[in-house]
Amino acid sequence: MLNFIKAERNSSAEFDEVLAWIALILMVLGMVMVYSASIATAEASRFTGKQPTYFLVRQALFLATGLIAALMAFQVPMRTWQSLSPWLFGCGILALVLVLIPHVGREVNGARRWLSLGVANLQPSEFMKLAAVFYAADYTARKFALMHSFKKGLLPMLTVMLLVGWLLLREPDFGAFVVIASIAMAILFLGGMNGKWFAGLVALSLVGFLALILSSPYRMQRIFGFMDPWSDPYGRGYQLSHALIAFGRGEWLGVGLGASVEKLFYLPEAHTDFLLAVIAEELGLVGVVTVVALFAWLVLRAFAIGRQAAAAERYYAALVAQGIAVWLGVQTLINMGVNMGLLPTKGLTLPLMSFGGSGILANCVALAVLLRIDYENRALMRGQPA
Repeated sequence: MLNFIKAERNSSAEFDEVLAWIALILMVLGMVMVYSASIATAEASRFTGKQPTYFLVRQALFLATGLIAALMAFQVPMRTWQSLSPWLFGCGILALVLVLIPHVGREVNGARRWLSLGVANLQPSEFMKLAAVFYAADYTARKFALMHSFKKGLLPMLTVMLLVGWLLLREPDFGAFVVIASIAMAILFLGGMNGKWFAGLVALSLVGFLALILSSPYRMQRIFGFMDPWSDPYGRGYQLSHALIAFGRGEWLGVGLGASVEKLFYLPEAHTDFLLAVIAEELGLVGVVTVVALFAWLVLRAFAIGRQAAAAERYYAALVAQGIAVWLGVQTLINMGVNMGLLPTKGLTLPLMSFGGSGILANCVALAVLLRIDYENRALMRGQPA
């Protein structure tokens, strides 16, 4: 840790340029692959005006908007984010409630997860992930002395997260619930929660998730499809079987950029949830390993920034950085696991890369906050005010 701090002190950079470049590479690669994965769908759909660049143009606009929002978020000091944390979390809960109101929330494929803004749809659950990071970090920093108490430390947060989970499951959005629960639990643990209470909470969560799966026919079908996709390749195993075919066709170096067959109406959601399968088919194992390595590097840098903030006794900032690392790490693992057939099919996008405005915007703001934490860390090391 001391060597890390000394290295940072000797650096003349204002922020973590490596982290910024990793994020930029992932976003640019994602835009290229979204275009490749969506050309056939865009050309065949009347909704897109049969324009092959429809999804590319929208993804570029999403990225531009996200980068502008990131520049604005970077200007906000962490003490301001902390003071806004309860309000942002409250707005997130309100948005989740609005989604469930008929004629207010927009329903697509049986799920009510979006608010229509006319030119685009807003998915509140994406921003709730960031709000959960802020709120859990603020709560843990304020209640640090009570983290060993179930009644005063764990129970209030558990109650709030159960409310958020209930709202998300009404949409339903089980994937977002898993990510947000992981964020809250990780921050509480990193903030000093009693080990026994944490182990009990993990066990309770696993039992709860199992109960949710067993009580839902469509979730059970996904489990069966995951266990043996080839038993029903035209039904419950359709998505996974075609994702696995894409991985198999890619071999070591892929079939070439733009040459995927599975994206030609075989693999559903090729430009969103199953973008990694298209990367595997077109860029091969080398492309997949590169993407995995970039995400691993990004998450490790986020944890390093958090450790540096903790060393400077900036506990709220440290927990926010580590919460963002958990968020991006868990969501990436789930998406990649689903694409590779290691986890049951779940509608979670690949951060920074998959098509989608809400996800890109939330990810960009989260990375800007992470860079802000690093910027303040470096300012303190130079003897300047954060």
